[in-house]
Amino acid sequence: MNWDDMKLFLAVARTGSITGGAKQLGVQHSTVSRRLRSLEEQLGARLLERKKSGYELTVAGENIKQSALRIEREMLGVNEALLGKDTNLVGPLRVTAINNMASSVLMPMFARFSEDNPRVDLHIVVSNMDASLAQREADIAIRLTNTPTETLIGKRLLTVASSIYGSHDYIKKIREQNAEPKWIGVNCCIFHKTWTKQYCSHQTHNFYSDDTLLTLAAIKENLGVSYLPCFLGDADPKLERYCEPDPQHDLGLWILLHPDLKRTARVLAFRDHMIRSIQQQQDLFEGRLAV
Repeated sequence: MNWDDMKLFLAVARTGSITGGAKQLGVQHSTVSRRLRSLEEQLGARLLERKKSGYELTVAGENIKQSALRIEREMLGVNEALLGKDTNLVGPLRVTAINNMASSVLMPMFARFSEDNPRVDLHIVVSNMDASLAQREADIAIRLTNTPTETLIGKRLLTVASSIYGSHDYIKKIREQNAEPKWIGVNCCIFHKTWTKQYCSHQTHNFYSDDTLLTLAAIKENLGVSYLPCFLGDADPKLERYCEPDPQHDLGLWILLHPDLKRTARVLAFRDHMIRSIQQQQDLFEGRLAV
């Protein structure tokens, strides 16, 4: 069997769709569909059944998945053993971080590392979900959490504070009118969704956002107030805090890697670079820059 075909099958099995599998592997939808049909013909069995909710594995598909997972673990073990002996700053490096952080405060840090290490191919994977380091979807994860995955090597770098923000004009208006602010509905992550519900459970929303950068843009258009991490809200001159950060909303900023990569030169070089760079911006992350 062709291992590349098995990787395609595993990607579809994990995501529940051909589109999701294609996106995960960075290939065309038609390529995945064609090669899955070829794999089924080769095996003489249907591996997937299309349902309203997506694709589900047949009995044969589940059996093949378990075999493919065992093969994958062996392949990853070989790769990680080799990578663990890598002492050169050369080769690919996949880093996952959430969108609002990767595209703002972290980007200059990524750029400096890339400029200083031109032989490292830096791939930034934007995701608000946990990319699997064990399955090598990423080599390093930069995550906001108070409960990091126990099986990974991690370092808590600092605390990220959040507060409620509105535009200068909007905050001025509601204070002059002694009015309650209108809240933007937020579905970007479980943290902000929960905090918003706790603070304004009595309100209904007529504008929703599922991304922090979209929420930031909506606030600047005077659509209401919402929670933002202080590294975003304090850095934008059009915004101001509606109140001071509440410590109960603090989150830890972690840098995580797989134990098998703890001796890989480019992984360690990137980790050390990010630790230094992030800690230099501690006041911004912890919300101490606002006057």
